[in-house]
Amino acid sequence: MRTLLILPTYNEAENIELVLRAVRNALPDASILLIDDGSPDGTAEIAERLGEELDQIKVLRRSGKQGLGSAYRLGFRLGIEQGYDILVEMDSDMSHDPNALPVIVAGVKKGAALTIGSRYVSGGSIPSWSLYRRKLSLWGNLYAKKLLNLPSVDGTSGFRAYRAAVVDEMDLTRVRADGYAFQIEMAYRVHMLGGRVTEVPISFRDRERGESKMSSTIVVEALGLVTWWGVRDRLAKRKPKAPIEFVPGTTEIASASASERTA
Repeated sequence: MRTLLILPTYNEAENIELVLRAVRNALPDASILLIDDGSPDGTAEIAERLGEELDQIKVLRRSGKQGLGSAYRLGFRLGIEQGYDILVEMDSDMSHDPNALPVIVAGVKKGAALTIGSRYVSGGSIPSWSLYRRKLSLWGNLYAKKLLNLPSVDGTSGFRAYRAAVVDEMDLTRVRADGYAFQIEMAYRVHMLGGRVTEVPISFRDRERGESKMSSTIVVEALGLVTWWGVRDRLAKRKPKAPIEFVPGTTEIASASASERTA
């Protein structure tokens, strides 16, 4: 199963070499698509140089900051067009441990539509966070899980792998959210399509180099959108489609085909 790892970047010159080398060691056969939003610190140039050495690394440059969700939507479309079977999300600041990639990708190979690297399942951790920050994040995730009937505990995690066939079934032009809300929306759409969502434990650590891109605006956006989706779909009485299962190690559907499933 061909795997594409998508790395959105903006001013990650201090981290990008570490990330790319670690990813190549963890997933030797995967392709890497780095989508850079015009980083003035030379992130794209460093990645292009490493691409000549490490192979299967493509750098796509965009003009100006266009957002995390926008970068992933573009990466997903390109991955689907180029025939990849698994699409992987990962931060480019070393907060996600590349050594966990094989386990996350294996979840999709075993039949899941989405496998999330989770901080909140047994074995997961956030060792550097304060108790207040940990509780705030966990509360937000539990709020989304309850309101949207999500099967996952860590819906905001950006360390995950999708089955490309399920993403292809979505209308990505209608996925507008960014940041935390983007991750929740994608997990919700997979769930509503009948895709199985699984979680594997990860240890999340804060970046050690560079500046955080997170802001209170992204958090507020996520809470507002989750509330809107939950109320809208309860009023419309929307329910997930019939479950789909994939044959492990293949792209074949084991249960009803997409054309046979109904809302």
